[in-house]
Amino acid sequence: MHNITEIEELIKFISKLPGLGPKSAKRIVLKLINNREEIAKPLANSLVQVYKNVTRCNSCGSLKSNSNGCINCENINEKYSKICVVEDIADQWSIENSSIFNGYFHILGGTISSAGARKEDLLINSLVERVNRGDIEEVILATSATVEGQTTAYYIQDSLKDSNVKVTKLAQGLPVGGEIESLDDGTLFSAFKNRSSLKSD
Repeated sequence: MHNITEIEELIKFISKLPGLGPKSAKRIVLKLINNREEIAKPLANSLVQVYKNVTRCNSCGSLKSNSNGCINCENINEKYSKICVVEDIADQWSIENSSIFNGYFHILGGTISSAGARKEDLLINSLVERVNRGDIEEVILATSATVEGQTTAYYIQDSLKDSNVKVTKLAQGLPVGGEIESLDDGTLFSAFKNRSSLKSD
């Protein structure tokens, strides 16, 4: 097996996935090889479809299908008055799974570094545009309690200071240094329920 280049390449790529190392990757590869028709072939086809058809929305940052458009900000049946701002897709999924929040999401795609670099890579300008053109009453900043997350939150607050919108942040229950995707439902509920307003200077 170790002399088969295709298998070695596959093990290398699978071991790069979160939570998986070389041993787990080898077990997965053996499972795929032993179940070519039932698992490997459908998985390969599914990966191709995701690669071809699933992209990031330029407006809200969520994932969308090229065939259906963005459900988060375009084709939604209900009209909401709140936008929850998160750092990445995993944070959005965690909050959605908890059923705590009913509203739109805005996924930044990262944070501003503590050095203040690469603000242009985040969808902050797009957030301001969404707030200004919609009936949005509140923007909830659900960035992590890290230095970078808090820096990003205050930069967003400053960017929205001329908009007629309430800006709040998650509060109690969010530990210092904590990341949204790693929090349990009870902690997320507490953080949303006790969110506080951010005041512009």
